Amino acid sequence: MKADQNQLLTQVGPQSPCGELLRLYWQPVALVDEFNPKLDPRMLERPVKSVRVFGEDLVLFKDHSGRFGLIDKHCAHRGVDLSFARYEEDGIRCPFHGWKFDVNGRCLDTPAEPTGSRLKDHIQQRHYPVVEKAGVIFAWMGPAHQTPPPFPRFDCFEAPDSHSFAFKGRWKANWLQAFEVGIDPAHPSFLHRFLKDEDLQSIGDNDAGKQFRSASAGDIHGQKWPMTRIMREFCQPKISFESKPYGMEITSLRQMNEELTHVRVTQAIFPATFVIPLSETLSITQFHVPVDDEHTYWYSFFTSFDKPLNKEAMREQRLQFISLPDYIPKSGAHNQWGFNAKEQLDQTYLGMGEEDINVHDQWAVESMGPVQDRTQEHLGTSDVLIMANRRVLLKAIEDVQKGTGAPGVSNAQVSVSRFGPDIVDGVAPSERWSDWWKSQVQSKHRSCQWLSDERSSSSALASAK
Repeated sequence: MKADQNQLLTQVGPQSPCGELLRLYWQPVALVDEFNPKLDPRMLERPVKSVRVFGEDLVLFKDHSGRFGLIDKHCAHRGVDLSFARYEEDGIRCPFHGWKFDVNGRCLDTPAEPTGSRLKDHIQQRHYPVVEKAGVIFAWMGPAHQTPPPFPRFDCFEAPDSHSFAFKGRWKANWLQAFEVGIDPAHPSFLHRFLKDEDLQSIGDNDAGKQFRSASAGDIHGQKWPMTRIMREFCQPKISFESKPYGMEITSLRQMNEELTHVRVTQAIFPATFVIPLSETLSITQFHVPVDDEHTYWYSFFTSFDKPLNKEAMREQRLQFISLPDYIPKSGAHNQWGFNAKEQLDQTYLGMGEEDINVHDQWAVESMGPVQDRTQEHLGTSDVLIMANRRVLLKAIEDVQKGTGAPGVSNAQVSVSRFGPDIVDGVAPSERWSDWWKSQVQSKHRSCQWLSDERSSSSALASAK
């Protein structure tokens, strides 16, 4: 890749071509948990916090009616920092001259002005539309004169609260390398390689890193295999993809013998989200949101198609590795990401622990440097998806610059469509793997109670019309 292309794809600040593209999509800006006084006592009396997205400093707050507001950090009056604003029932008030703003950026009061002044009626603090979905606050940061697209209808946003859990973490690296590590189908055979397998019965539903060690769907001569064994023993996947309205459907085939093939179908949702299976009934949908050019937050949505999730246990498991209130990993370059040379010899391929596989990805992302220099790469056949994604991204930037619109769920017709998107990880008959994976998805859907309830509600609504 040429240096100017690399710069084009990685710079996300105001007026940058890629930044302008990414702002046309609903992006997560905070967990609802960040306003939970049990996790952050500061929120009890003052639910106001600074957030940084796309190189812009903003203020996110929650008024007494439960509404969230996201506004520019610098006051429309004289530009002081509103993250220090006084919190009031219906908005926040600037301590400099008392100007008060509500969640929509409307100026409610200018107390230093003469009695009867109508100045406040002409003041609008820049604000961004926000919605709360699946435990996360999303914002749309596109041009003020444009209407945001409808919020996309993925499974992770349609599942009931009891079957959904959200978490996040911050990496010291550019958004694109974070996303490219996530969608790469070849890396689990190496980066997440476990040199020993665990008893599948010992793996709990709420374990973090151990979820990767659960069984694939299907079996090998009547036996369940953990995904770790399959990834370790069959490390040369045949990778292909199919373009979809929302992005790309990715298929990785690992031929085990003439009769059996391991099939892993994942999804890339443009511009920076992937959907992968963690088990036969649990999925993860992960967004990658630029803080600025050199920092990224990942937001993971865990969705159960079976029993309710123990969210408290899942949160506690992950808080072992993340520091609040900013969700910064405890491991990093400062402590070599927890590297252990002895572990690398006899436990894991990487040598950075078994309990938290997020640190594996963190090392891969951060060790490239704050912004990866793609001019020094030597891509191979297994990088077909990486190359395809970059082409789509370059084309999308060009289209937005031409005024022809952004692809995927930025398009209203795409965002209102109901889709999973569907995923699978399992062992299939080699000759019928394509039919097999679709039947696995159908079986999962049929046995999922909340999907059945949703279909019943949709049918009843259609009948009423």
